Amino acid sequence: MHPFHQQALNITRRQMFRRTGIGIGSAALTALLGKDLHGGLQSGAGQGGLVSHLAPRAKNVIFLHMVGAPSQLDLFDHKRMLNKYNGQKMPDHLWDGLRLAFVREQPNLMGSPFRFRQHGQSGLELSELLPHLGRVADELCVIKSMHTEQFNHAPAQLMMQTGHGLFGRPSLGSWISYGLGSVNKNLPDFVVMNTGRIAGAGNSLWGSGFLPTIHQGVEFRSKGDPVLFLSNTVGIDAARRRRLVDGVNRLNQLQLDEIGDPEIATRMGQYEMAFRMQTAVPELMDTSREPVAIHRMYGTEPGKSGFAQNCLLARRLVQRGVRFVQLYDQGWDTHSKLAENLPKLCQRVDQPIAALIEDLRQHGLLHETLVIFGSEFGRTPMIQGKADARAGRDHHKDAFTIWMAGGGVKPGSTYGRTDELGFHVAENPMHVNDFHATLLHLLGLNHEQLTWPYQGRDFRLTDVAGQVATGVLG
Repeated sequence: MHPFHQQALNITRRQMFRRTGIGIGSAALTALLGKDLHGGLQSGAGQGGLVSHLAPRAKNVIFLHMVGAPSQLDLFDHKRMLNKYNGQKMPDHLWDGLRLAFVREQPNLMGSPFRFRQHGQSGLELSELLPHLGRVADELCVIKSMHTEQFNHAPAQLMMQTGHGLFGRPSLGSWISYGLGSVNKNLPDFVVMNTGRIAGAGNSLWGSGFLPTIHQGVEFRSKGDPVLFLSNTVGIDAARRRRLVDGVNRLNQLQLDEIGDPEIATRMGQYEMAFRMQTAVPELMDTSREPVAIHRMYGTEPGKSGFAQNCLLARRLVQRGVRFVQLYDQGWDTHSKLAENLPKLCQRVDQPIAALIEDLRQHGLLHETLVIFGSEFGRTPMIQGKADARAGRDHHKDAFTIWMAGGGVKPGSTYGRTDELGFHVAENPMHVNDFHATLLHLLGLNHEQLTWPYQGRDFRLTDVAGQVATGVLG
């Protein structure tokens, strides 16, 4: 434990601020003024008063989380030997002691029913289900050696988004908000958009855990008010809303000066942010002024909701300085009818994802925006169910694929390798902790120094593990 943290345990917050001769309100004001003066990117501080430990390669992140787990073996990791032994019983040495989510009897191997081909100068192999992504293959850094401990959805989703398989930890976007702060005072640091049902782990996936709640993700909706309770009620205009916010915050300031609870300062900041968002959010969500060619590129149209629209909004968000944009897309849990359902799922996301990369590049934003495509785990090389049209794949934690583009990663590259059946990682394993360490490194943050004191020790996103994968750095 740091000496300061040990000493702080012996005095109250109120005593600490009184001894230093300032109130927490003054400290909060100083932090806000610092952000406005320096834009949140200076080497001094983000929202959490931290330093940029390294030279950042990226400023923003767009994380595309496919809820349920796409089959890496049918999209990114082409296994010819798996096709050769299709239908044969999986090897005994792989089955012994294996624990799967649903399969209970030793299954047969299942080759991919889809063709693969090479794309771009890099020769990256992609499934026929991703023709649009093939256009931007030379921008991708494909990581085929991901692995985790969790094999059920909610714990694995928490692991991918918070670095821990249990509830209560800050999410990835919250850590980044805390570490780097904001460059736009009218929008949140961390925005979340969902298509389909919310993932099994719920809004804990964008919660702030034990960090101040100002760092939690704000969910934007595609129908009705983009943010719940943002609009004024009947009879309340902007001027009256301003007076209400000022009056409530004067009362909050009195309570803050008396108690010194930082959550009161957070609430005051949230009221102010909500007031400013009343103008900023409608303008952001109105894509009608985007060129027709842009809508056509994404495969959407003004006023239409869905994943394609969310991808377009993601570009607009980072263009306005939002630090972390999280897109969740539900429906990728292909335990059955994989040959029927996976093409439909890919058709929904392939074009807008490729368009997002191209659009960021056209706007000069790709070099500073890290785009991530991933999920909570992968799918098994073995069949689940019968060898017919109903065949699917079970959850697989030991080897799966994600990819990144832009933001300082090595374009047109592949990192890591799985064995000939796609069952285990054979080269350059990357645990979720390593992935998080690498992501923070790209943003200029040392994962071992990005900490928060809680329950007697310093916590961090990567807990006590994590190594930066230098092989993915451009």
